[in-house]
Amino acid sequence: MELELRHLRVLCAIADAGSVGGAAVDLGYSQPAMSTQLRRIERYFGDSLFERRATGVRPTQYGIEVVAQARDVLARAAAIGCRPATGAARTRRTLRLAATNSPVLSGMVSRVRGRLPDVPLAVSSVYASSRIVELLEDGAVDAAVAADYPGMELTHSDAVTHRGIVTEPTFVALPSRHRLAHRAQVPLADLAADAWFLTPDDGAGWPGVFHTACAAAGFAPVAVHEFLGDQLQLQSMIADGLGVSVVQATLRPIPDVVIKPLTGTPLWCRYVLAWRRDAVAGEMAEALFECAAAAYRELAGRSPHLRTWTARTRRVGGA
Repeated sequence: MELELRHLRVLCAIADAGSVGGAAVDLGYSQPAMSTQLRRIERYFGDSLFERRATGVRPTQYGIEVVAQARDVLARAAAIGCRPATGAARTRRTLRLAATNSPVLSGMVSRVRGRLPDVPLAVSSVYASSRIVELLEDGAVDAAVAADYPGMELTHSDAVTHRGIVTEPTFVALPSRHRLAHRAQVPLADLAADAWFLTPDDGAGWPGVFHTACAAAGFAPVAVHEFLGDQLQLQSMIADGLGVSVVQATLRPIPDVVIKPLTGTPLWCRYVLAWRRDAVAGEMAEALFECAAAAYRELAGRSPHLRTWTARTRRVGGA
């Protein structure tokens, strides 16, 4: 078999969909045909590119490398024959994207660049979702990934619109030697005596929703350390036993840290794509959304604690 662009599109579609069946639907194949195609591609590369699981597939470490290179090749192929822009086309405005502390940003940006290679992109990090809304309202950014919480939907004027990317459970990160580290799920009330690391007010409901959940569990945190740094630094402090923290469900733990779901799932967070109606056309908004959703699916596929929680929740819900 000779490797062709259509084979690369198959790999990217499977990685984005998180399943062979989903990729088959996206590309208009039957599932058996897609499975056959994947086997041929893996024979070409001489190794497995995806791990098969009950809930779908996820790229192997080698597969991650191959898919990343495939995206680059497809983007370059799409640019072949494109002449340098002249006149008005040369002054095409940069798409200004802001994002809160969201795990989807990296994967989303790489997909946007592959899908819209002729659109200049400028990315800025903005922690507070309330500030993101202000920037959108003022026309300082065109689109953004923000966060809100169930019952506290993001508010803005009619100049801005938004669409939910995913609503995910909030988990807790513990030192691996923590007294509850062996538990499959951790009751929030059982962490009443622990010190907590919490990110600051995001203007959208956090950390109010956390304190409300603690009150419902019958306690108020005895010690809270406000923390707004990188995740590696946070996890290092948790590993050293300095405290615990609620974390995103897709967070990948470092050694000496374990990530557990909270019993009853008392905390949820929703990531949303928001954009200015006059700056982002419907087709571009759809492309941004699809890139963000695909980035999240890939993250979820690489998160064993989230996959286990999802499988357990489905079993309970179907019982």
